[in-house]
Amino acid sequence: MMHVVVDGETLQIEEVEAVAVGGAHVELSPASRERVSAARALVDAHAAEDIPHYGINTGFGTLAEVHIPRQDLERLQRNLVLSHAAGVGSPLPIPEARALLALRVNVLSKGRSGIRPETLDLLVEMLNRGVVPVVPERGSVGASGDLAPLAHLALVVIGEGEAYVGGRRMPGRSALAEVGLAPVALAAKEGLALVNGTQAMAAVGSLALLRAERLASLADLAGAMTLEGLKGSHRPFEAHIQEARGQPGQSFAAARLRALLAESEIHASHQGPDCHKVQDPYSLRCMPQVHGAARDGIAFCRAVLAREVNAATDNPLVFAERDDIVSGGNFHGQPVALALDVLAIAASHLATISERRVEQLVNPSLSGLPPFLARNPGLDSGYMIAQVTSAALVSENKVLAHPASVDSIPSSAGREDHVSMGMTAALKARQLVENVRTCLAIELLVAAQAIDLRKPLRPAAKVARAHELIRAKVPHLDEDRELHRDVEAVCRLVDSGALDL
Repeated sequence: MMHVVVDGETLQIEEVEAVAVGGAHVELSPASRERVSAARALVDAHAAEDIPHYGINTGFGTLAEVHIPRQDLERLQRNLVLSHAAGVGSPLPIPEARALLALRVNVLSKGRSGIRPETLDLLVEMLNRGVVPVVPERGSVGASGDLAPLAHLALVVIGEGEAYVGGRRMPGRSALAEVGLAPVALAAKEGLALVNGTQAMAAVGSLALLRAERLASLADLAGAMTLEGLKGSHRPFEAHIQEARGQPGQSFAAARLRALLAESEIHASHQGPDCHKVQDPYSLRCMPQVHGAARDGIAFCRAVLAREVNAATDNPLVFAERDDIVSGGNFHGQPVALALDVLAIAASHLATISERRVEQLVNPSLSGLPPFLARNPGLDSGYMIAQVTSAALVSENKVLAHPASVDSIPSSAGREDHVSMGMTAALKARQLVENVRTCLAIELLVAAQAIDLRKPLRPAAKVARAHELIRAKVPHLDEDRELHRDVEAVCRLVDSGALDL
């Protein structure tokens, strides 16, 4: 089993996925444990004072001026978690909930939150023993971070709420007992340490980002297959064309296409004076420009999230080395919200251009192939409605790509008067990326049929390999059948990683 050492400083996005999906074992670094203990000592010292310290012996938000007596501090923290657990909607899928828990462990291990080591240890053991909090996905405006989602996570820590163990949903206290754990009573500031931060939007966003990166590579493969099926030109992908512009994503995408299209019999068959084509349509010729721009946008999102997964996003922050606890605004989700909106916009173009390539394949006036690639056009409809499905998803993506981060709505009696809507951006990006995967699967399916129709000519080696993998799951379409099954089969093939060529 893979081990991931968390220290609040060096966690990689791929390690988040390893914990979320692969069940990697998590442990705290010795240095992080020392920092957590030092920060806790400072919080305990402040809690013993009669001087108001936000979140330690005061109310929260607009109630920050209300001083709480020392004997009520534990109840204050418990009430905070209970009152903030106001999320609604479907629960986060288990991988996203595990990613959320892993990111919260990581940020607490920075030693800027003031949590007790034993409380942090419980969170680590929840991950390692398979206790996954039930976290409703809606209810965060991304202001003081993701308050509601994180509060639902914290409920299980105190023996409330619900959690999954072994795929079974049960009360939080029962879930802990199932694996030999017990809840804790929160001490001063611990409730606030558990609910402040951007980890929900970062968790959903990080997994969507990794998927989008893989789909950017898949888009190159799908485009290469379509190009072969349409007997398109390879020349627009030559290196010196890309160098004349200098955009990094474009150059990378063109290099990918050159590698995917190398040594193609189909390409060799239509060279010379007998080929009357002058230019291919933009959906073929401009793949480096469109796929490359998408890659650049996705890369921007990665850079932001790579910083955010190790960011101190609590409030107030504890600086034990300065003997200081100070309120700030690191919980505000604006950097993540903006990055996830860019991710959605960038990824949407991978589907938009893919659907246009599918149209090129099924339209006989554009492809030179039978209408809708059907064996008996008229009697059979072939891939007519596969293109319509792709068009439907592309149009849905146009709605989902509208940025959430341009919105704001005041909350908490006007104290939180500008919010990021970061969780909304994350949920939209997640659905949009799912749609992109399906659009690309449709293109792969249709392009495989076109390549069949070019036989006995063989496509480039990597395209031929992808074609073989698809044909191992989906046979050639000789006559009409339920296409949704074929689309689902290629989607599963995409998800397996087998097409990461």
